Amino acid sequence: MVGLTTVELIIMAVVATNLKKGQCIKYSGDLGIIQGLEHRTPGKGNALIMATVRSVSTGKQKAIRFSSDEKVEIVPTDRQKLEFSYSDPSGYNFMDLTTYETITLDESLVADSKDFLKEGLEIEVLFIDGDAVSLSVPAIVELIITESSEGVKGDTANNPTKPAIMETGLSIQVPLFVNQGDTIKVNTEDKTYAGRA
Repeated sequence: MVGLTTVELIIMAVVATNLKKGQCIKYSGDLGIIQGLEHRTPGKGNALIMATVRSVSTGKQKAIRFSSDEKVEIVPTDRQKLEFSYSDPSGYNFMDLTTYETITLDESLVADSKDFLKEGLEIEVLFIDGDAVSLSVPAIVELIITESSEGVKGDTANNPTKPAIMETGLSIQVPLFVNQGDTIKVNTEDKTYAGRA
């Protein structure tokens, strides 16, 4: 990721009203991925576009306001589906599903997504100028519970939960009726139990 902002990329400009979620834009000397867009029309004046943008370099989100006729620089990107194979000291290894080549991603890029990576999981990786800059996992991932205590019968009125450790090492709260060895669905956005698989 080093030097992405200094690399000369082929950049085109579009009017803010034509921006789309998932596009990469250049703003204030940084590159960012559009996470969300909201069109606002105030009582007086021109319409505005509120964009939620995640910085490629820092990973932090911020809201940026564009006037509807403002030109915004779009950076060309490439999205690839990769399948997780394994991790080792060199990083997280994925297989390109079209070329069957192994692509290794750095731990800093994988970040919190590592809690959901199991062999065979398909993810989408965003590349800018040949460099991987972000990855996204499915909204729901099925994981096996490797450690969990037995549920205590009795108090069911308050939706009681217990801690459980998944096959990836992720620890979440699950309902009492779920047991070690069960496969469950986990919401990857907030790391919560989403039901039995």
